[in-house]
Amino acid sequence: MDFQEILDSSFWGNTIENYLWFSGIILLAVVFKRFISKKLGNLIFKLFKKDKSDGVGADHFFELMIKPVEFLIVLVGLSFAVSTLNFPDPPEEELGLGGVIDLLIQISIVVSVTWSLLRLIDFFGLVLLRRAEKTEGTTDDQIIQFLKEALKIFTYIFSFLFILGAVFKLNIGAMVAGLGIGGLAIALAAQDTLENVIASFIIFLDKPFKQGDYISVSGAKGVVERIGFRSTRIRTLEKSYLTIPNKMLISDVLDNLSLRTFRRSKFYIGLVYSTTQDQIKSIVSEIQKYLDDHEMTNEDGLVRFEEFGDSSLNIMVLLYVDTQQYAEFLEVLEDVNFQIMEIVKRNGSDFAFPSTTVYLQKE
Repeated sequence: MDFQEILDSSFWGNTIENYLWFSGIILLAVVFKRFISKKLGNLIFKLFKKDKSDGVGADHFFELMIKPVEFLIVLVGLSFAVSTLNFPDPPEEELGLGGVIDLLIQISIVVSVTWSLLRLIDFFGLVLLRRAEKTEGTTDDQIIQFLKEALKIFTYIFSFLFILGAVFKLNIGAMVAGLGIGGLAIALAAQDTLENVIASFIIFLDKPFKQGDYISVSGAKGVVERIGFRSTRIRTLEKSYLTIPNKMLISDVLDNLSLRTFRRSKFYIGLVYSTTQDQIKSIVSEIQKYLDDHEMTNEDGLVRFEEFGDSSLNIMVLLYVDTQQYAEFLEVLEDVNFQIMEIVKRNGSDFAFPSTTVYLQKE
């Protein structure tokens, strides 16, 4: 038996030559996927990226695109490899094994192209964000994030409809027209999503806050890190990452703490009952003068001898610190507390602590 006769030997409806072509094409696709993807990536990068001054180079592009492009190359190779095999004819109105495999490959190719488009959107978003970092405001950053998410959603929808129309050969227009009650059910199920999308447009136009602002809503406080198409992400002081639906941000009371002019602090200091009236007046006067003269507090601060406590003479201290940064606010409070300690000691008084005096009377 010569070599050609061996190649012509048939198993399960295909010759050995068919199986060799099938295996060879897949092997070539797997071996050369990285090489082809880099060449293709270089070509795409040169077409879409001519200005490298924003700091986003080819490394960033390949890091995003290499996996989906390699997956697409393998699928294309698999499609050519499958075409070299013969499959049994299916019964009428049935796909058969060959039809099912071809259908799965087509769906996978659409998914890989969608994956590549999403990564390409991420790349363009990264380029635009790097350029937006050079501007003073954060409005352009917010617009870029908003548009990037919108493009991704439209890409998902288009890919899904393309699979239904081009792969499954369905009439999309007839499907939409024939939804009827099913369409109403879908609309009701998507009501919350639609409300959040509309809320995102309201936030974008009304601008109650922007990225980097410190906000408080429904008991949650944090710094806005991302304003999305459906939700907004904030980072709390505990460093947790909260996701808040956009409709909540426009329906509930929202406090943009970054827009306040001062940070307020109110506390009490308790002096021992042995403190004289003149000592109290001197302590109150010196603390008040210190707050009025401090460069980080305004003149609305108040220091008053307010009440007789159970075990102390209580002085109320109210001050407003001219800063929006929480760390700087704490530094000012620390300076104020140290100065109050010096003032109290200098006037011959001391701080009280909870205590009880028991008097015993002998009859």
